This record gives sequence, structure tokens and C-alpha cells, in this order.
Amino acid sequence: MARKSNIARDKKRIKMIEKYAVRRAELKELGDLEGLAKLPRNSSPTRRTNRCIETGRPRAYMRQFGLSRISFREHASKGEIPGITKSSW
Repeated sequence: MARKSNIARDKKRIKMIEKYAVRRAELKELGDLEGLAKLPRNSSPTRRTNRCIETGRPRAYMRQFGLSRISFREHASKGEIPGITKSSW
């Protein structure tokens, strides 16, 4: 489980990205690099981290499911993810 402070920090970043999205798009369209530099750093979408919905783990994240590899394996083994079966040959 990730530290709660890291998860909260990432949620705060997501809110800031949404808040400044329109202004950031306008400045990019105008080519105003100085104006972009004056915006908060956390308003940039590249600062956002993909995290597991359940555990908050930032590494080994599977975009298609929104889970880390560990959570994905647990759910797949229980049959809770439709269309996913354990391979055997």
C-alpha cells in the first residue's frame, strides 16, 4: 500500500491539472512560453502519476484495468475480471 500522503498529493495534482487546463491550452496556442512558465508546476499533465485504484501503487500499473500487476493477478485468479483467464498450454 502506498503512503496516504503520496496518494493525496496525486489527487491534488489532478485537481490542479483540471483547473488550469483551459488557460494552459490558450497559452500553448499563442506560443507564450513565459506565461506557461508562470503557471504552477503541478498544473502540467505530465506531473500526474498513474496509480492503482486499490493500493495506490505507482509502479507496474496496467492502464487497461487501472490496477497494479499484483491487484490484477488477485482479481483475475478469483475470476472477477471478465474475459481474463489464466493461460495454460
